[in-house]
Amino acid sequence: MLCSRLTWAQVMTNVPPPVPNAKPATVQIVTIPGPSLIGNLEGESADRNAVVVLPPSYAEGTHRRYPVVYALHGYSIGAQQWIQEIHVPQTIEGAFAKGSREMIVVLPDSKTAYNGSFYSRSATTGDFESYVVRDVVQYIDSHYRTIPDRLSRGLVGHSMGGYGAARLGMRHPEVFGALYIMSGCCLSPMQPQMLSPENLAAIEALKSPADAANLPFPARATLATAAAWSPDPRRPPLYLDLPFKDGVLQPDVVAKWTANAPLAFFDQAASNLRQYTAIGIDAGDQDGLRIDATKFHEALDRYGIRNTFEIYPGTHTSNVAFRIQDHVLPFFSQNLKFD
Repeated sequence: MLCSRLTWAQVMTNVPPPVPNAKPATVQIVTIPGPSLIGNLEGESADRNAVVVLPPSYAEGTHRRYPVVYALHGYSIGAQQWIQEIHVPQTIEGAFAKGSREMIVVLPDSKTAYNGSFYSRSATTGDFESYVVRDVVQYIDSHYRTIPDRLSRGLVGHSMGGYGAARLGMRHPEVFGALYIMSGCCLSPMQPQMLSPENLAAIEALKSPADAANLPFPARATLATAAAWSPDPRRPPLYLDLPFKDGVLQPDVVAKWTANAPLAFFDQAASNLRQYTAIGIDAGDQDGLRIDATKFHEALDRYGIRNTFEIYPGTHTSNVAFRIQDHVLPFFSQNLKFD
């Protein structure tokens, strides 16, 4: 089933012990206007909240500028829930206390009516790809003391956010300079036989988008995927097409879903990936998504694109906070350009 590929739930995470003498970071909740989202058919707000974490030294002066890491959350949660699961600001403060250079960390919100945008371009959900790479980045550069240079911007995400990091990173090397993919979902093309007929029938029976709240979790995930990858402005009230209609496979829709799989368009994006200073990939040894993570690493190796890759002890969610503190932020500390 689709949910087994995506391994959505991000709930139980181990907490790293506090690092002695860690200095406090400042957490701000800001609203970032999204011109890219205006007019979406789901009625998603074009003004989205984001979490901005400023390093301990940010308030000490008015001249120092900082690199920025953009961190993308997974499916079924928003940015404010994700900071609880990766234990922000403790893990960010801990990373700095353990030697990572200070940077700004931004967590934009991409939760939609169906629980996730997949950071994709869709008339139905809105153009969340442009929202992140254009609207969010421009807002942060204009409101904070950043280094407005692609070599000083990092992109990381986990699960659906890992998919977003792969997708956006492969398509926008002009925006970001270093890339980290944590347990990325949906890297391989979807196999139609993995979809549950019962869930598809439940979606087809919906009378309004509001009724989706009563769907079982896997059906809602399928609905979100269709809204992101096979939008259809001519089909109210959901404005989307499914890979099956009345039990009959729809090859054109399957082709659209396949076209959004990073491993399907990897060959066309290899030259973009060469432009990154560094690319990191990881997944837990008990996480089914380690298989696609391995395939992505092997594709990079096949093209001779330098990358780091690690299968670490843990499930999909269990040690992601440790990874943020002890691996992800040190990775960007080593590979971004600092003032």
